[in-house]
Amino acid sequence: MATMTASLTRPGVAALPPFLFDGSPIPDPFGYGKRNVAWLKKLCHPSSPGKPFAIDPWVERVLLALYGPRHADGSRIVRRLVLLLPRGNRKTSLCAAITLLHLFGPERVVGGLVLSAASALGQARELFNEAALIISHDKRIRGRVKVRKSESAIECPEFSTRYRALAADGGVQHGKTPRVVIADELHVWRGRMGRDLWESLDSALVKAPNTLMVIASTAGRGQDNLAWEQVAYALKVQRGEVHDPATLPVIFMADKDCDWRDTELHRLINPGLDCGYPDAAAFADKVRKAEHSPSDLDAFLQFNLNVWHDKNVSAGFVDMELFDAGAADIDLDALKGRDCWLGVDMSVSDDLTAIVAAFRDDGDNILAVPFFYCPKDSLRVRADRDGVPYPTWAGAGHITPTEGAIIDHGQVAAKVRELCGRFNVLQIAFDPARAQLVMSELMEEGLPVIRFDQSWKMMVPAVDALERAIKGGTFRHDGNPVLRWNFENIATVRDRNDNITFHKGKSTDRIDGAVATAMAVSLAATGDTGRSIYDDPNFDPTTFHLGIAA
Repeated sequence: MATMTASLTRPGVAALPPFLFDGSPIPDPFGYGKRNVAWLKKLCHPSSPGKPFAIDPWVERVLLALYGPRHADGSRIVRRLVLLLPRGNRKTSLCAAITLLHLFGPERVVGGLVLSAASALGQARELFNEAALIISHDKRIRGRVKVRKSESAIECPEFSTRYRALAADGGVQHGKTPRVVIADELHVWRGRMGRDLWESLDSALVKAPNTLMVIASTAGRGQDNLAWEQVAYALKVQRGEVHDPATLPVIFMADKDCDWRDTELHRLINPGLDCGYPDAAAFADKVRKAEHSPSDLDAFLQFNLNVWHDKNVSAGFVDMELFDAGAADIDLDALKGRDCWLGVDMSVSDDLTAIVAAFRDDGDNILAVPFFYCPKDSLRVRADRDGVPYPTWAGAGHITPTEGAIIDHGQVAAKVRELCGRFNVLQIAFDPARAQLVMSELMEEGLPVIRFDQSWKMMVPAVDALERAIKGGTFRHDGNPVLRWNFENIATVRDRNDNITFHKGKSTDRIDGAVATAMAVSLAATGDTGRSIYDDPNFDPTTFHLGIAA
C-alpha cells in the first residue's frame, strides 16, 4: 500500500484516485457503505460457484466512497461516479453489483427504475447478462425476480423495481424516471443519437431525489466528444482543481508519453492485476505485440493503459520497416498466365485511382504490383496540396497520368482488360461506390468482377490478412514509392472487439493503393477462385451428395 501511495505522482501516470490506496478513513456515518459491501459479499458469482461474491480491496474502497458519505437526512452525497478503467479490470462486474444493490438490495427504492445504456444493443446486454448470471447462480434470489431476456430487463415484483438495458441505436428514451443510470463505454457513444440518449437520461435524473449516474468506460479518442466532456470535469475534481463532493472520480490513466513497457506502471493503471485480472499472460502478450505494430501499440495504450488519445483515429497500420523489408524485384513477364487477383479502388474524379495485382508464388509469399492513375492536369496542384512529388513519380512511371482534369475511367478499365489478358485473373474486386459503370461494363464482357464494399464486414478480414502477411514476412511488393506513401498515410480505427480497418489520417492523405492492396491480398491469401464446383465441365451431380464426393 505504501508503494502504491508513493507512486501516485510518478512519471508516466496521468491520473490515479489517491483515496483508493492511501488508507485514509472514508466517512460512513450511518454504516450504509459497510452494509452494502457486506450484502454484496453474501451473493454468489458465476466465476466462483458456491463461494461469496469477491469484493477486492480497491473495489470495496470504491463502494465505501460511493455509499458511505451521507447528508444529515441519510441521503447520498455522491450523485455521479466516473469510473475510467482499462479493459479487463471488471467494470461490468462492479456495475452489475451497483445494479443489484438498487434493484433488490439495501439501496432499493419501491418502484425504482435502474437503466443501463450503451451505444449498441450488444454492448448494452453485457451488463444485463452479468446481472442475470449472478441472479441465476444464487438460488436464494432466483425465485424473487423475473429475468426477461428478450427485453434485456429484470423485474423484482416484491419491491416493484425494474432494471432495463438500453442502446443509443434503439432510439431515445423520453418519459422515464430512473433512480440510477449506468452509462457504459461512453467513449463510443457517437453522433447525435449518442448525445440525444445521454441528454435524455441525464436530464431524467433530476425528476427524483437521491439519484445516481455511473459513467463506466475505458479511455477514448479526441476531445470534441461527450465522453471527454465528462472525464475532463471528473479529472479536475480528482486533482483537486474543482471542489464537488457530489462527483466521485475513479480515474486510472497513464500519460501519453509513458514508458508503456514498465511493469510497475501496468500494475498502477490496472488495479486488478494484483488481484489476478486481467490475465497476466494475455497482458504480457499484448505488450509483445505492441513492440512490432503501431496499431497494436496504439490499442494497448488506449485500452490497457487508458491513455486518452488526442486524435480520433489511431496511429499507423504497420511498422514501415516491416513494409520496406518486403520490397523485391517482381518480374511480371515471368508471371504470365499465373493465377491473379485484382483489387481496384476507384477515386473521385480528380483523386488517385489504384489497381493492385496480387499473385501467389511457389512458396508462401504473396506478390503485389500496383498501378496508379491520376489526372494529368492536376499533378502539380496535387503535389503542392499533398506535399509529395506527383510529377516526379509520373515521370518515373510510378503513376500513369490520364488526359484532362479528371480520371479517365476508360483507361482504368483498359488496364484491367490488359491484365486479364496477361494473367489468369480469378477475381476483380471493386468498391461499387465509385465504380458502378466500370463494373457493369466489365461484367457484361464476362470478366470475374465482384463487389467489395468498404464496410467493416468486408474490410476487417481483408486488413487482417494483409497485416498477417506483412508481419509474417510473406508480403512482397515492387517498391513503388506511391504505394509506400499510401501505407504511411494509414491510420486505423478499432472496434470494441479489437477489429481494425483503415482510415485516412488527414483529408489530404491518400490510402487508395493500400485499400486496393488489402482487397487483392485477402483474395490471394484465401486462394479463392471465384468459381463454383458447378462450373467444372466434368462435374457429375449424380456422384455428389451433401458436399462429399462419392
